[in-house]
Amino acid sequence: MKDALTDANFPRTADGRVYHLGVRPGEVANRIVTVGSPSRAHTLASLLDASPKPFTLASERGFLTITGLYKGVPISIMSIGMGSPNLDFFVRESRECVVGDMAIVRLGSCGGLLDVQPGTVVVPRACVNVWRNVDFDFLNCEEENPKDAYMISKPASADQELHDIVQAALEAAKPEDWPAPILGGTVNASADSFYSSQGRQTSFPDHNSGLIERLLREVEGLATLEMETFHLYHLARCWGRKRTTASSGAPPLATGPVEPSISEGKAASQSTDKDTGVAARVAAPDTTIRAAGAQIIFAARQSRGFITPEQVGQVERWAGQGVLDALASVNIEVSLASASDRLSDC
Repeated sequence: MKDALTDANFPRTADGRVYHLGVRPGEVANRIVTVGSPSRAHTLASLLDASPKPFTLASERGFLTITGLYKGVPISIMSIGMGSPNLDFFVRESRECVVGDMAIVRLGSCGGLLDVQPGTVVVPRACVNVWRNVDFDFLNCEEENPKDAYMISKPASADQELHDIVQAALEAAKPEDWPAPILGGTVNASADSFYSSQGRQTSFPDHNSGLIERLLREVEGLATLEMETFHLYHLARCWGRKRTTASSGAPPLATGPVEPSISEGKAASQSTDKDTGVAARVAAPDTTIRAAGAQIIFAARQSRGFITPEQVGQVERWAGQGVLDALASVNIEVSLASASDRLSDC
């Protein structure tokens, strides 16, 4: 982002673009499917309606946003890379670009801990967080599996209705000859590392050889490991309060000069509240974020089997269709009127 920024607390450009995603109000839909890789984002984008032409923006920080219509419904596909920090950028900055409620589904890859074949799709009802305890003395510890080397959080839950919608849509989209099942109602663990906090053995003294066994023992229903979904569920549960009929008078999260609009894709003009002296807020606190996830088991951690490249392309396409179908069916209270005009202006 080469334009001048305002407000170090929540950086934006003068026309309302957020710092890391690079988008502004009007370029993000209320329904979002987020993925890790640009190739998966483009696979899903190929399923969008041809007209109007989808809006595409690749930010300097490596985030990719594609916003278009799917069966006439505005949906954004956002590629964010890996890990909870990138997931945090994505949720917070897209939230500040959208008026009204949001529905977010993460379509990602994961490692399977159950005795199921790669290519199985899971829909986790809840996630725990697993992180490396940086205060632990990894270098001088003589124990092979000390319990305080890794921490495990309480579970964060998906939106139950959205979870059920996603699972039903995936069941409908799955080809009859697909060799692996769809498993709903599972529990996922999101780790802060691909290696140490997921129990992989490397040359580092990680003291994690018994971590997977511990996770299976302590987390009921655990089926998968990956790096992002817990943070999505956690932030979605933290956002939003009971709906009110009047403004709470709370200060805005950001004070950048932006007047939000979801009906136009053109630059937002500056607008300042005459009472507070700060810019109008995009994301009202009495809105909701509904979150769910769908994860493709790429690797079976017990058998060490791995999905084939041909299967990856196939499952990403039909699972992507299922997730898009699910999001298109979700009711969002704020209407995205004039979507075709807005997208054509982007």
